[in-house]
Amino acid sequence: MKTIVKQIMGFTIMLIIMTLSSQAWSQSEKGFYTVRGIVKDKSSQKRLEYAVVSIHGSNIGTIANSNGEFSVKIKDELNAKNLEVSHLGYGTVLVPVNGKEANDVTVFLQQKPSLLDEITIVAVDPSVIVEKAVAQIADNYSKESNMLTGFYRETVKKRRSYINVSEAIVDLYKTPYNEGVDRDQVQIYKGRKLVSPKAEDTLMVKLLGGPNLSIYIDIVKNPDLILNLETLNHYKYTFEEGVMIGDRAHYVISFKPQVIMPYALYNGKLFIDKETLSFSRAEFSLSMSDRNKATQAILKKKPYGMHFKPEQISFLVNYKQRDGLTHLNYIRSEVQFKCDWKKRLFSTNYTIVSETVITGTSDAKAKRIPNKLAFNDNQALSDKVVNFYDINFWEDYNIIEPEESLESAVNRLRKDEKR
Repeated sequence: MKTIVKQIMGFTIMLIIMTLSSQAWSQSEKGFYTVRGIVKDKSSQKRLEYAVVSIHGSNIGTIANSNGEFSVKIKDELNAKNLEVSHLGYGTVLVPVNGKEANDVTVFLQQKPSLLDEITIVAVDPSVIVEKAVAQIADNYSKESNMLTGFYRETVKKRRSYINVSEAIVDLYKTPYNEGVDRDQVQIYKGRKLVSPKAEDTLMVKLLGGPNLSIYIDIVKNPDLILNLETLNHYKYTFEEGVMIGDRAHYVISFKPQVIMPYALYNGKLFIDKETLSFSRAEFSLSMSDRNKATQAILKKKPYGMHFKPEQISFLVNYKQRDGLTHLNYIRSEVQFKCDWKKRLFSTNYTIVSETVITGTSDAKAKRIPNKLAFNDNQALSDKVVNFYDINFWEDYNIIEPEESLESAVNRLRKDEKR
């Protein structure tokens, strides 16, 4: 009996030691730690959406979600000392990190008044500033091809409920900024999806966008959108109140169509660095003055008999300065539309949000993605990725922290999928 007890105790001790060893091994093999937190206005305590969060002195980072929440995975080998947090209209803040997990970091940003000289602004034609900024693109942005890593998320809402959530780690091959976008490519490295199993939730329209959005909506690299020197006169430009982005003063120039073209034009704002004349941010939306033109701009396919009516199509492009150049940081699009069928009394509201945050840049010489691996405009992301199943799916890749409402939707869709 004593022998059996000893054997059992020996086995139990060995099992505990093996378990502890396994835990220690997995922690050392993990090779990174995560810092989670929230970004707020120091005075009002208001949460700040889409703040830029990066490892200070590096090209690695992410962006806060619409609730101001963020998470950053930091590899041990970086020996990082600080996170850098910035937001439109606020000063930049450095947040110390110590190589350990942190889950409740609160970052307070202080608003900074614009330092632009109002007298200078009055004396200058805003269209001249835009023209000079366009002329400086070749000097202000990368002159070499680059391979970027990003996180892409696409959500589809039917009325107020999510019916599709797709996410992916993507590689983006970008040629020099003076070469346009024709040779730029996107590759899906890994991804996952959740789709409502209900037949009535199937969305049968196909819109321009998807992961390749980071190619086409890069307003600086794709000047045919707005910044083509030959078509700048299609818009009327107006100075708005200047703003600080981080510690740099920026012109804010709004624009709206002043001509009628056979295709849809845009309304929006350009944020231009006063010193370098680099485009740091662009907010713009497709003009709804002619909905047929707006439909032609984004709708690629729909079933016969379905009526498609765009309500709002808006875009946000954010850039970040690093090492003397300006780099793509974040792209977001939101498309709101209605669909209805003939002989039906009511239409259904849909909202599709797509966003890509650049989370890193390879130091190796960039090589083109083989065509067979590049994401094609005719493909759907949901056909290229797997179903949600693993909480550690993203490993050490940085993502955009999901909002609470999105997390709830994911849990609901998971339950629906299992039924």
